[in-house]
Amino acid sequence: MAELRRNGDDLEVRLTVIEKIAGLRGNIKVPASAVAAVAIAEQPLAAVAGMRAPGLHLPGRTKIGTWRHAGRKTFAVARRGVPAIRVDLVGQRYDHLVISQPDAASVAEALG
Repeated sequence: MAELRRNGDDLEVRLTVIEKIAGLRGNIKVPASAVAAVAIAEQPLAAVAGMRAPGLHLPGRTKIGTWRHAGRKTFAVARRGVPAIRVDLVGQRYDHLVISQPDAASVAEALG
């Protein structure tokens, strides 16, 4: 499962090999100063809107990859039944990150 963590002055999304293949993307690193907001998404699949390009979508189960909607881009590793952390970014390749984490509340607090 993808891991979202703060590493010094950066926020990192570490992906498994399968997630890298499904999302056609490697690990993501953004400066912590680019984080505008952090919130928990109890319904992670609903938090990812738009058209998949590129990525994997198994309806009702998972969304992995890039989603485009209304001129914005979201990178997601969202799984049914696993809460996600939604990170809003400023001035980065992605406008939002939506990453499912079993311990979303404690991870969101650490990113805080």
